[in-house]
Order: sequence, then C-alpha cells, then structure tokens
Amino acid sequence: MKCIVCGCEDSRVIDSRSADEGRSIRRRRECVNCGKRFTTYEAIEDTPILIIKANGSRQTFDPQKIKLGIIKACEKRPVSMTEIDEIVTVVTKQIYNSLEQEISSKVIGELVMSELKKHDEVAYVRYASVYRSFKDISSFMEELQKMMQNKD
Repeated sequence: MKCIVCGCEDSRVIDSRSADEGRSIRRRRECVNCGKRFTTYEAIEDTPILIIKANGSRQTFDPQKIKLGIIKACEKRPVSMTEIDEIVTVVTKQIYNSLEQEISSKVIGELVMSELKKHDEVAYVRYASVYRSFKDISSFMEELQKMMQNKD
C-alpha cells in the first residue's frame, strides 16, 4: 500500500479486524518512511457469473432459482430443507470453483441432477423431467431404464 502522505510503498500492519460482517478486513497501517498511520480495507472481489440460457440469453446467477426448482422437485418427498440447502450450497460452490464467468444452464441442470440423485431418486426424476423436457413417455422410460442399469 502506498502511503497517502509521502507515497512510500512500504508500510507495516499495526492492527487487523473483521469488517462489514466478516466480508472484509480493516487494517491499520503505518508508513515505515514517515510514520503516518492510515486505514485500508481488503475484500473479496465478487465477480458476477452469467448464466447462458437455452435460447442464448444471459442472466446473472441466482442460487435462489436453483433452490426453488429443487423444492418443487422434492414436494411431498422425504427431503428436508437442510438437505435442499446442502444441495444448493454444493452446486453453488461447484459453479464458483469452476472460475468461469459464464456458464450454461445445461451444466447447472446436470450439477443439480447429480446432487439430487444422491438424496432422492424420485425428486431426481421429477427435476429431470422438467429440465430435460421429456416429450413423451418413451423418453421418460429411457431415463428410468438408465437409472435401473446404473443401480445394478
């Protein structure tokens, strides 16, 4: 950090504290050249991720939309809100850890289905039926047969 008085780029940290409810760090610094003290803030850069929809349009990533889709798929199923939150957290982490600034909605759908399958197969099939837009019973049956083969 450059000193605001003399421009020296060498300073030492005197005190560090959490700020902004843990989203940043407040640091008191002292210039080694002139002794002037000043405050700096360090925060994680929040880069928005864009979702590329099937029609080519883009919108910002919103984990709440994933959660709502999972809740619909899990209706009347023995899947707790804790499990749903866990799925959303896992998928969100995978998306942010990919380090991509744009990600296809298809990739997100596959991530959600992969996690749902671990928790409840019926919810998985429900989600897949909407996500993959099964046109008829035969495409639906193909997916069920794949699941049955993978179980063996």
